[in-house]
Amino acid sequence: MRIAILGARVIDPSSGLDQVSDLFIDGSKLIAIGQAPLDFVAEKTINAQGLVVAPGLVDLSVALREPGYSRKGSIASETLAAAAGGVTSLCCPPFTKPVLDTPAVAELILDRAREAGHTKVFPIGALSKNLDGEQLAELVALRDAGCVAFGNGLDSFRNTRTLRRALEYAATFDLTVIFHSQDHDLAEGGLAHEGPTASFLGLAGIPETAETVALARDLLLVEQSGVRAHFSQLTSARGAQLIADAQARGLPVTADVALYQLILTDEALSDFSSLYHVQPPLRTRGDRDGLRAALKNGVISAIASHHQPHERDAKLAPFGATEPGISSVQLLLPLAMSLVEDGLLDLPTLLARLSSGPAQALRLPAGRLAVGAPADLLLFDPQASTLAGESWHSKGANCPFIGHCLPGAVRYTLVDGHISYQA
Repeated sequence: MRIAILGARVIDPSSGLDQVSDLFIDGSKLIAIGQAPLDFVAEKTINAQGLVVAPGLVDLSVALREPGYSRKGSIASETLAAAAGGVTSLCCPPFTKPVLDTPAVAELILDRAREAGHTKVFPIGALSKNLDGEQLAELVALRDAGCVAFGNGLDSFRNTRTLRRALEYAATFDLTVIFHSQDHDLAEGGLAHEGPTASFLGLAGIPETAETVALARDLLLVEQSGVRAHFSQLTSARGAQLIADAQARGLPVTADVALYQLILTDEALSDFSSLYHVQPPLRTRGDRDGLRAALKNGVISAIASHHQPHERDAKLAPFGATEPGISSVQLLLPLAMSLVEDGLLDLPTLLARLSSGPAQALRLPAGRLAVGAPADLLLFDPQASTLAGESWHSKGANCPFIGHCLPGAVRYTLVDGHISYQA
């Protein structure tokens, strides 16, 4: 289909473009910005005055729950929720059943994502077989099946020698490894950040050092092996400083932060609501401020939803017996716009952390508006608002922001020139 988008503020962080202009799409490609090509006749025209056009958002962690956990979500439901949040490209972690440690599972996910057609999906393969941290998965076969990076989640390698060998093998083939740095022994049994709030509530604590001890180890192994590394779900100000020091030394490391870590603190747990039960845990105001500063100066180059949908029963037990995670991908743009509303970031910088930053971190073919590139883009109204939960596409309603009025509203999401979501 030929589509003309007229009169929008066009922001492309990867090129620095920020101007009111028109865009023209033919089939799956963006064919012009500014002047319409000769003989171009639009089949659909979108009057975008007052709207912002930006590259489709790139989310580095969206649990699709399929295969294996259909009660929590499906590829169709969660990619539709992502499209409603402005996402055109997403990475899904390997925590499926069976684990994403074989090409067959990767191919299944990609086939079903193509059938759904809501977003592009880039699988993250398991670094070890069955995520047990003992035997290396078939990384090259997984890469050839479509996996863009490899990780073990919070199921860390207990044997540092085995981890070192895994990183050296990944470096040999120029593969990217994703770390969720948390020391198993320091975190074991913990439910909340170790501090006054956890003590007052009688919850077992996870100290900041659970992150920083593991992070220091992982960074030293990255330096020794030469592997490309991405550090996911940073939670502490000291952790962000360790990443900054590594980048200053020239290590090939990038980092992301869960969007909810930029908004919430451990004080949110004061009424024992299981909606705030996440792993790794919410930390202090000082940590949140440190993460925000690292995001602003670019040490953290990506914001991710770390979307984890759950069925209703998973959050009904007492706090310690509930499953951790927040369903939030559908609110990725409106929640992120609150950072602009708070004066932390300007709009082009925010969009960089949501599109070009994550795309560059994992070398994904996404996150930019350019003539000849795929027409993956987002149209949103920065002056409108979104009532969270008013229309909800994810199977998981485990979201503490439902009922809140959030800034910004997604109007259209286009993937390969096809309208995958329209408000």
